[in-house]
Amino acid sequence: MTITELLHHAWWKESNVYQIYPASFKDSNGDGIGDIPGIVSELDYIAGLGVDIVWLCPCYKSPQVDMGYDISDYKDIYEKYGTLSDIDELIGGLHKRGLKFVMDLVVNHTSDQHSWFQSAISSKDSEYRDWYIWKKPNAWEYDANSDEYYLHLFAKEQPDLNWENPLVREAVHDIMRFWLDRGVDGFRMDVINFISKDPAFPDAPITNPASVYQHGAVYYATGPHLHEYLQGLGKILKQYDAFSVGEMPCVYNPTDIIDAVGFERNELSMIFQFEIVDLDHGPAGKYTPRTWALTELKAIVDKWQTFMQTNDGWNALYLENHDQARSVSRFASDAPKVRKIAAKMLATFLGFQSGTIFVYQGQELGLANVPKSWGIDKYRDLESLNNYAENAAAGASNEVLDSILAEMQKKARDNARTPMQWDATDNAGFSTVTPWMDVNEDYKLWNAESQVNDPSSVYAYWQSLFRLRREFKDVLVYGKFALVDALNESVFAYKRVDGSTEALIVTSFKDSEVTWTVPKEYVKSGKILLTNYDRSDIDGEVVLRPFEAFVLLVQ
Repeated sequence: MTITELLHHAWWKESNVYQIYPASFKDSNGDGIGDIPGIVSELDYIAGLGVDIVWLCPCYKSPQVDMGYDISDYKDIYEKYGTLSDIDELIGGLHKRGLKFVMDLVVNHTSDQHSWFQSAISSKDSEYRDWYIWKKPNAWEYDANSDEYYLHLFAKEQPDLNWENPLVREAVHDIMRFWLDRGVDGFRMDVINFISKDPAFPDAPITNPASVYQHGAVYYATGPHLHEYLQGLGKILKQYDAFSVGEMPCVYNPTDIIDAVGFERNELSMIFQFEIVDLDHGPAGKYTPRTWALTELKAIVDKWQTFMQTNDGWNALYLENHDQARSVSRFASDAPKVRKIAAKMLATFLGFQSGTIFVYQGQELGLANVPKSWGIDKYRDLESLNNYAENAAAGASNEVLDSILAEMQKKARDNARTPMQWDATDNAGFSTVTPWMDVNEDYKLWNAESQVNDPSSVYAYWQSLFRLRREFKDVLVYGKFALVDALNESVFAYKRVDGSTEALIVTSFKDSEVTWTVPKEYVKSGKILLTNYDRSDIDGEVVLRPFEAFVLLVQ
């Protein structure tokens, strides 16, 4: 019996996901901000890529303190993005094209403008008081009206919900049913592992005496009732045969995660883990440098691939999203000479692993990070601005501030949030007016219009990749994963195996030539399925060109 026959099959395991950040995708009404009608206007472009699911970042009514992750009404739409009717049109347009629609569910916290919190803060006797977390001690965010403090893990305008209260859980279930009944096919669940916290709320251990704040995730990342709460969500998801992916930061033990994604657990379909995108974080945090080795990346990939397959779980595979920088700039090279090749290499590296593939808007075009010439005035993200301002206020030297800015150019969330580059016209075809955030200055060369009909483009490469995953799904979706040449610091190679069918995936992470020996069983019988160079044959020893990648199939 092959591993394909042992694993549970599911439609979402065979799907590929395209993520949209609404503010930056397409502006339809000339206000400089992306909107839902703008997304509707580009549905053929999305469908043409070959994806199966579209995930839309939060579009709910919101004061936009944190780009929509501060929700004031879960059953209405942010007015600059559109209306409920626009969402209905989007759902209908996707379903007409055979695509499914996934919404972002942000239920660890609400906006402080939500009617629940407005009531809770109005009086200690409010029926919604216990929907949030209040304490007397001198901590958290002070509310003078009640002489108590409320918990917020994020901005003070994002108070955490009290999931210990069954009424909160019932309200979240009601929100889910509202959207599922409207035609939504599932949810991406924001920081979903934070919904259960240690009810004692102990102080975090002091691990960095020099810091004002200490890392307390041990007490809020996977609380005692997490799986009880997730099973409550899972029951609803199962009733609708719906898709789910949970964002689970601060969790690195696969055993903690398999309880959430094990097929028979009926909690979540899959989760996002953060080990790869944390690889380049320095000892003092995200905006400090760190050099990583390819063997570290291999160890992370091997760990999650092997563990999920052994335990009947499933991986969510990504290198980019709204919170991460552009992968070609971060993990390879956006130098003009190799950028297209490098973007294709990363697509190959990611796209043939075991799991559901997530592609973030513009990743399919090989879009890159913002220019190194940008100053702090060009950045828009709360995380970036706060970090820079805190260091400046603490008296950091210009040299330190320049170093922080350099790391922001590599890793800041702003890199992913520049407007989508549609064509070479003004504002990259995103809007008829100056956008809410500057367009990347390379848009005249790097845009969708120049790639959709070019068979050598990054866009066309992703199309081929998705087609191959469908055509050879037994081996490329469900096949067993195994590292090849695990200690090599230049070449990341792995194989997928299903019975007598094998695929060898070879990717070079070097910007120079590398000599590599192909396993002998692939030399004569291997058929090239995909390559980012014009390679037609495979000898026993090959000279891999900068960022070269290819896929060989043996049947």
